[in-house]
Amino acid sequence: MTTRIDRRTFLTGMTWAAAASMLPVETLGAAPQGRSAAGSGIIVNALGALGDPNRDSDSLVPTLSPRVLADAHASGLTAVNVTLGYVSGPGDPFEASVRDIAATDALVREHAGDVLKVFTAADIRRARDEQKIGLIYGFQNGAMMGKDATRVDVFANLGVRVFQLTYNPANLLGDGSMAPENRGLTPFGREVVARLNACRVMVDLSHSGEHTCLEAARVSTAPVSINHTGCRAVTDLPRNKTDAELRLVAERGGFVGIYFMPFLHASGHARADDVVAHIDHAVNVCGEDHVGIGTDGTVTQIDDLQAYQATLAKEIQERRKAGISAAGERPDTYPFVVDLRGPQQFHELAQRLARKGYTSGRIEKILGLNFLRYAQTVWGS
Repeated sequence: MTTRIDRRTFLTGMTWAAAASMLPVETLGAAPQGRSAAGSGIIVNALGALGDPNRDSDSLVPTLSPRVLADAHASGLTAVNVTLGYVSGPGDPFEASVRDIAATDALVREHAGDVLKVFTAADIRRARDEQKIGLIYGFQNGAMMGKDATRVDVFANLGVRVFQLTYNPANLLGDGSMAPENRGLTPFGREVVARLNACRVMVDLSHSGEHTCLEAARVSTAPVSINHTGCRAVTDLPRNKTDAELRLVAERGGFVGIYFMPFLHASGHARADDVVAHIDHAVNVCGEDHVGIGTDGTVTQIDDLQAYQATLAKEIQERRKAGISAAGERPDTYPFVVDLRGPQQFHELAQRLARKGYTSGRIEKILGLNFLRYAQTVWGS
């Protein structure tokens, strides 16, 4: 089978690429008898996708084919933050973002038996109870704001629940992880953060530069998140976060999701053991109530890795030409962890964490309950 890297993978899957902690577990609701690697029945991917990387697509809108839905259900996934709208490239960022939201809304209506749109933490619990997949609408670039912070209200009313301030380069809100100046938030960025707080939308600092992340965490009146990242103390690459960033986000009640990406190992060839090592470091820095997963990938896996390798070099070249690549991505580095993919990825991670000595309660927190607590703080129950 010929494999082409679609726009979803190109732009997002290659993201090269204490209020919450005080909420009692009982408020999260009783769990049904398991279909999940988590005893609570809740697995939340803080940044991922529903799509089939074996099929051509030029859209970030989810692909809800029978295989994709079957794989998602088999994985035990409860909810996933899916990237919509503008990330990079030509076209009007505002228009592209509105179009993606409308198209995804239509898919949710068409597949109401399998998916639901998430507005509050209660919707994540409802997805678990109804054995559906909750779709959390999110952005990975603030470019659709233009110069008008009140557009936050527009997108919040359309159901966008996660707003990542920057991608890898700088934008009008602040500097991304690959911006050499590392200047922090702009005045407009601070204005947008305030609007996001007022509209109860998550402020996501994945891809941000260190100063942007630290400043946003300090000025935000609500806890903030880093939905998909690694730990720079373990692997020193710009897409990974320093202990200072991780610690501040946690101290202010936020959430940190560890990705399944090449940046977890200096060679670029990350393995499942690297995912566990970064989770373990994040838990040691942030505490077990603030760490989860944001895989930055799909549940459905690529079938033909050889064909995939044949096209990867071209896609990396295009990312570099577009100015959106990050240090650590190369033609020989997969934007996923080879031995932690497919419908068993969450179950395999749970087993590896258990072998590391993690208790079932801690594993449940990492797989989904920590994100749910954080969501309840920001969005409401």
